Amino acid sequence: MEKMRVVVVLDNIRSGSNVGSIFRTSDAFAIEKLLLCGITAIPPDREVLKTALGATESIVWKQYGSTQEALIDLKADGYKIYAIEQADTSVSLVSFKESWLQSPIALVFGNEVKGVDDALIPMLDGCVEIPQSGTKHSLNVSVCLGVVLWELYRK
Repeated sequence: MEKMRVVVVLDNIRSGSNVGSIFRTSDAFAIEKLLLCGITAIPPDREVLKTALGATESIVWKQYGSTQEALIDLKADGYKIYAIEQADTSVSLVSFKESWLQSPIALVFGNEVKGVDDALIPMLDGCVEIPQSGTKHSLNVSVCLGVVLWELYRK
């Protein structure tokens, strides 16, 4: 199967269960690679393996000490980098243009409580947010990833 030219970057995801779920969803949509940064749990963490159901073997992944290091490497390799984050300059996922997929992209997903680290914003090519109508205006990070990857996959 041809891989989608998307790298997923996890910025300090606390929950091993979320990370495992992200491995499974990333496998389902055949992403290129998963970068696990900072405190993000890595295989063979028990919770990661429990929810990944073997996807840790089918997804290429790499650990980074910090998300900044990962973004520097991605920029050097020609990736456009977008955070999935609510910010003043965010564009709606619905408006995410197919032309943006002409070059390889990386998507940064932030910590469950704090979101994407503010220090990363200057390193990004933009922010994308999922339109929401509820009162919480947030999604679990693994659910968020599923929504975003589905939208890109169908385009």
